[in-house]
Amino acid sequence: MTDLNTSNKDHLKQDISMQENNRQQINSQQVSIKSWSQKILVVILCAASFYGGWKSYESNMVNECTANGGQMVEGQKTMICQLS
Repeated sequence: MTDLNTSNKDHLKQDISMQENNRQQINSQQVSIKSWSQKILVVILCAASFYGGWKSYESNMVNECTANGGQMVEGQKTMICQLS
């Protein structure tokens, strides 16, 4: 009877150990997915921030030009303030 109990306890320990290993694998996959989604979110936010800052700077330059009596003229890749 004690051999049967010992055998059952060993099987139970093995089952618990296997379940813990499976949980650890699942948790590591979830952390990996979460990590990648956070990295993508950070990249998107950085790009949006850069674009917003660039457009804000451009708008400020146009406002400064027109406040000084100038007019913006588009070049090939740049904007030029032409004073009248």
